[in-house]
Amino acid sequence: MSARQRAVERFAAAWGGRPEVLSRAPGRVNLIGDHTDHQDGFVLPMAVDREVWLALRTVDDPRVRIVSAEEPGAVTVALPPEGPPQRGWGGYIEGVLWSLGEAGYTLGGWEGAVASDVPVGAGLSSSAALELAVALGALAASGQAPPDDGVLARLAQRAENDWVGMSCGIMDQLAVTAGRAGHALRIDCRTLEHTPVPMPAGVAVLVLDTGTRRELASSAYNSRRADCDDAARRLGVAALRDVDAEAVAAAGLLDPLGRRARHVVTENARVNAAADALAAGDCAAFGRLMSASHASLRDDYEASTPELEAIVSAAAAQPACYGARLTGAGFGGCAVALVEADSAAAVAAAVSDAYHEATGQRSTVYVCEAAEGAVVHRRQE
Repeated sequence: MSARQRAVERFAAAWGGRPEVLSRAPGRVNLIGDHTDHQDGFVLPMAVDREVWLALRTVDDPRVRIVSAEEPGAVTVALPPEGPPQRGWGGYIEGVLWSLGEAGYTLGGWEGAVASDVPVGAGLSSSAALELAVALGALAASGQAPPDDGVLARLAQRAENDWVGMSCGIMDQLAVTAGRAGHALRIDCRTLEHTPVPMPAGVAVLVLDTGTRRELASSAYNSRRADCDDAARRLGVAALRDVDAEAVAAAGLLDPLGRRARHVVTENARVNAAADALAAGDCAAFGRLMSASHASLRDDYEASTPELEAIVSAAAAQPACYGARLTGAGFGGCAVALVEADSAAAVAAAVSDAYHEATGQRSTVYVCEAAEGAVVHRRQE
């Protein structure tokens, strides 16, 4: 059963009847360019065909009540939300409603149900997908048109930064809002300019889920970002986007700040080269850049784990694999690989077997297509 069907059925079970509004937001996988977005850098994600659906109906009650097809219980949020933030998935819903209110939107109450087939904690941005599905649904329920992609992404990012306490950059939310089917998205995280980059024919994207999970707000993510912010201050720039590898080397920053800064500036260069390679259909060059990105994330940013190393190595060993790297925040979760489409199923099986042999753990491999970004509509049928 699709996530859309499960959201509608969960709605009927919880609240009775049928929803008035449906909103959908995809997950995303980042092909290259991790831990650059919070330094105003460059990224190359794509929205994927795994998604969060929200079904809702307006009510004459200044509250939002929402249930999940995957999680027990219900979340209730006062309008406007009152702190402290709820723990778990309810905190993201609160944060979005708070952020919209802070931006001047007047929201009415609704009851809803959410369902998702985006794996949680795997690096596919299940949180941003939930945020954007809620943002679009809440605005539609109040009869208000959403702002443009960049503004909407910033509102969702603020929910995660200032309510949930996760210091993420803008990549996840903008990839979820502005994704285009059949394309990756080169994003300038300073200007929010985003350019679709066509995926070459004959390739597939594999998302390799190690089965290990991390809670970003309690992981090393925030401390790594603090290192980058500190390095930028010592270099006298607003963000590491404003320096290159030569400037970082000349500054003589002590480690770990020097390594963190080196990762960011070299990753920015790799993203721009990778977008050019993808647009030219040069999958071999793109794969080499993926491999270099992984080495930098492992050695300079120290975001890898033994499980990620095992699954990336298993993918890279396959002749039909152009390149593989950890993706998302790291510290667990997923890797991504670019492979020959005709061999995608065989590569997925071989990687799963090799990973199990190396670690004793089971992985899940998803063959993903580039999908459209978030959308909302009123139920017609």
